[in-house]
Amino acid sequence: MQPIPQPKKINPLASYMRQPKIYITLPSGGKWWPPGSLEITENDEYPVYSMTARDELVFKTPDALLNGQALVDVLQSCMPNIKNAWACPSIDFDLILIAIRLATYGEKMSMNHKIPVINEEVEYDLDLRVLIDKQQQAKWIEQIAIDENFIVYVKPLTYSHMSKTSMKTFETTKILKMVNDDSIPEDKKIELFNDSFSKLTTITIDLIVESIYKIWTGEVEVDDKEHIREFVFNADKDIIQKIQTHIENLKKENNLEPIEFTTTEEQQKQGAPASYNIPIAFNETDFFAQGF
Repeated sequence: MQPIPQPKKINPLASYMRQPKIYITLPSGGKWWPPGSLEITENDEYPVYSMTARDELVFKTPDALLNGQALVDVLQSCMPNIKNAWACPSIDFDLILIAIRLATYGEKMSMNHKIPVINEEVEYDLDLRVLIDKQQQAKWIEQIAIDENFIVYVKPLTYSHMSKTSMKTFETTKILKMVNDDSIPEDKKIELFNDSFSKLTTITIDLIVESIYKIWTGEVEVDDKEHIREFVFNADKDIIQKIQTHIENLKKENNLEPIEFTTTEEQQKQGAPASYNIPIAFNETDFFAQGF
């Protein structure tokens, strides 16, 4: 006789556990998430929780930071609808980071920068609500018309692709810096430079290949990845340039807009410009440190 299953005990501390702080809509609408990587909601709004103490400790693990696992763990912890954060499309990525930061530490985020010319360091506050509102409006134009009978379709890169590319680029850039090392023989420098240049070129081409998910020729639809790769490596440079320019323009349009900073009269008397733009660039590994 099978034992009768006992009902799960209700934790009396449940009401003291974290609850969703905000809800966001993803610019992708869930379209670019592979099956099983995102639990789609009925109203397209996704709950965002604050980080736990464990989540903060995860960011102190060097290996997890280096390979991106720390960020993946935190995204899945703070947005339970995300089942595989490695598959997160780039168009949703910044929005999710900002939402988790806001849910954990509040609407304001203090940042420091130096005023041009006078190099005076000042602190300013970012309103994360404003950033979230803007990022939720991000758009992705997937069609690139090479001509009326040749259409290329592109998708956002995933966090997995972005992470791997960043690591490859970092390692290659380190090798390039060695070229300036006087202790290295000249023939070795040339070898290192050629190798690094080749790797950077391959990274660029690979990103284009990963971005293309199908091509319509007017007669047939091609979605075989190997056929697409062969096409990218052998197509006319003008075609690849058009695809690359389209992808780069999408990235620029969806990047966080710089904020305009106005200086005081006293700072202007010292030579500072009356106003200038400050680019907003987040480093995911220290973005969640309080007081950043």
